[in-house]
Amino acid sequence: MAKNWRISSLSGALLAAYFIPAWTMIAFKIMVSPIHGLYDRPNISFALFISDHLQLAGMATVRFAWLLALGRMTVVAFFAVFLVFVIRTSIRKSGGANEALGMALAIGSVISFAGMLLASQAGELAALRMHAAELLMMLGTVIVMLIEPPAKKPAAADAASGELTLQQT
Repeated sequence: MAKNWRISSLSGALLAAYFIPAWTMIAFKIMVSPIHGLYDRPNISFALFISDHLQLAGMATVRFAWLLALGRMTVVAFFAVFLVFVIRTSIRKSGGANEALGMALAIGSVISFAGMLLASQAGELAALRMHAAELLMMLGTVIVMLIEPPAKKPAAADAASGELTLQQT
């Protein structure tokens, strides 16, 4: 079984094991209490930026908090879809789960990068470190996905598709 795991699949599964519970709890805190959840440590950089620079009203701040929670839950959903796909051996071997992983990494990287930039603007060192660590984890998996060679088709699939292969003797 260990022979049919691609490095990107294993790395994505480990990332999903971190991001699904962590970002789900953050998003649910925002859903239950938008303003209080927005001012928790994972979201403080976003909260300070919109309160200091954008000077949004209360309801607009709540809408921004819900939008941030929606973005985090979208990343969680793509990671969950990736885990469902990676369970099936045929999908995992062919690299079919990479699209869901790629979308989760793209959206998650944008959110973490924005949080990192806003934390540096606000001077929140703990939030900056957290967002930078999350961004580096996701970018590491992106690099592995880019460097890893594409999945090979099994020989039986080549014969079934009607492709002719030349054999050298």
